[in-house]
This record gives sequence, structure tokens and C-alpha cells, in this order.
Amino acid sequence: MMCLNILWVFFLNPCPAVADIYRYVDEKGTIHFTNVPTDSRYQPYIRSRYPRAKYNSRQYDHIIREMSGKYRVDSDLVRAVIKAESDFDPMVISRKGAKGLMQLMPETARDMRVKNVFNPRENIEGGVKYLRRLLDTFNNDLPLTLAAYNAGENVVKEYNLTIPPYGETRNYIKKVLLYLRDYKNEGERK
Repeated sequence: MMCLNILWVFFLNPCPAVADIYRYVDEKGTIHFTNVPTDSRYQPYIRSRYPRAKYNSRQYDHIIREMSGKYRVDSDLVRAVIKAESDFDPMVISRKGAKGLMQLMPETARDMRVKNVFNPRENIEGGVKYLRRLLDTFNNDLPLTLAAYNAGENVVKEYNLTIPPYGETRNYIKKVLLYLRDYKNEGERK
């Protein structure tokens, strides 16, 4: 009987598991595999053939409103950053090691006192608190703030308070501003 149960779980389960596999080869030639890349050396190896789940972008609205009010950050900006960073997937991990809804790097999460980056409330609070710090640092200049959120505040400072010449960062700013505009327009229609 137990054998049949195991067969059902692994082979007959109608809900297939979805996971990408990442790998890297270390300096000794050892191959490392994971489905949760925690190191930038991991590169995609096998992509899941199943589409990723779509997340409800409104399920975190109450947390976004609360944290936006607490840290005086536009809630539509927070939504736009979450959309650009994780598409509202609370469990996502980037290949560079950023985690959760607002894609907090480990050092940023520690600085913002986030203990569990996969907890939506903690992640959003840490991300909004970090946005507030960046807005204050860059005198509410939104493009510079977004550049710092993406590339790091020290990078923006190294480029004499200009947007770094990185395609990824420039595209990120455009994407967040587009989402921000869409969220503002959506709010006006209500």
C-alpha cells in the first residue's frame, strides 16, 4: 500500500512541481545544483517548462498602504517597485541573491532589520523603509532613487549623482516609471 502512495505522489499527482534548476562549477571542478540560487555564481541550467503562477497584485494592498503611510512613500511607487522587482511573487530569488517581493539583497535586509525576507509584511516594510532612505539621500529625485534601488546607492554616488550607464538600471527606471504611471491612472479611474 505504501508503495502505491509513493507512486501516486511522484507520478500520478495532477499538480506537477515547478522549479528551475541552477548550477555552477567551483574552482575545484565540483558541480553544484540548486533550485534556490543564493550565490551569484549560479546560472540557469534547466528552465521549468511550466508557466510560473500569476500572483494577485492586490493581495498585499493593506500592507503596502500601511507601510507607505508609516514611511511617507507613495503607495503607487511601492506597487510599481514590487511589480518590477518580483511581479508580486513573495518567494522569488534573483540570480544575484535578492529575495522576496521587493527583492532585498541580504545586506539591505539586515540594514532594514528584516529577519524573514520571504514574509510579505517584513519584506515590504524593509523595502519601503529603504526607499524612504534613498528618497531622503537623493532629495526626492525619483530616477536617482530608483537607480540606487537597482544598482546600489554607492554606485549612484560614484557616478556623481547621475544615473549609472548600465542598460539594466536604465531599463529598470523606465519600467518602474511606466508601472507607476499605470497605477496612478488606475487610481484616477476609480
